[in-house]
Parts: sequence; structure tokens; C-alpha cells
Amino acid sequence: MDVRTRTGEIYSKRVNAGKRVYFFDIKSTKGGDYYLTITESKKKVEEEGMFYEKHKIFLYKEDINRFTAALDEVVSHLKTQLMADYDFEQFSQQDVDETSAT
Repeated sequence: MDVRTRTGEIYSKRVNAGKRVYFFDIKSTKGGDYYLTITESKKKVEEEGMFYEKHKIFLYKEDINRFTAALDEVVSHLKTQLMADYDFEQFSQQDVDETSAT
């Protein structure tokens, strides 16, 4: 069953990160193929008013395994080699606390 929304999104996950919001969206092409978009949205305030600056990555099926393998490797290196003493879990608990408060 196709659960496509009017924007073509099949599945979406939002991650709030301070002044930034990340969106992970699975979308479909007219031909019925799927791809992933990763969007960073950052609120900006200027003289003309408020707007959202967005940066987007399109990730296609043939690149998913290489992309996720590289991302896993880089994140693992950051957590185990460069910042081994840092408590990354403190932010996971913060996310749970914020969800519970709403």
C-alpha cells in the first residue's frame, strides 16, 4: 500500500537539534523508485524577517550501502577514538525528557 503524502513522502523522521532541525524523508519517483532526502533546516532572522535556510542531500538506492558504511565508520571513529571520554548518551536522555514533557 502506498502511503504517499501530497509531497511525495513515503516515510519521514524529524530530529530537533537546537536551532537546527534535520528531516530524513523517503520519497518516491514517478516511476515508483525510492530515494532518501536528508534536509538540514536552520531558522534565520534578518532585517527582512524570519526565514529557514535549508540544505538538502539526495541519496539514491545505489549509494545507500556506501553512504551508511562511511557514516557508521566516521561516527564510530569520533566516538571511540577522538571523544572516547565524552558522554554522548546525555543527549539521548535529553530527547526522552523533552518528549515526555510534551
